[in-house]
Amino acid sequence: YELEYREDALEMHRDAVREGDRVLVFDDHLATGGTAGAICELVERLGGKVAGICFLIELTSLKGIEKIKDYPVFSLIKY
Repeated sequence: YELEYREDALEMHRDAVREGDRVLVFDDHLATGGTAGAICELVERLGGKVAGICFLIELTSLKGIEKIKDYPVFSLIKY
């Protein structure tokens, strides 16, 4: 997946999410949305459904919310 200035990779055990699981994603911050979008895609590839995404901080000027607009999102602090 792409970050603001580079690419990176996420890994997850295949049995971490089972078919039909509802998954709540937690991350420390939302910037460009690359990490959150990649996590959601991975959960769905494994058969799960993203129930929502929670962030401690959302950096609103970077507009990362646009990459994950199809999911319920909660940010404790918007900066």
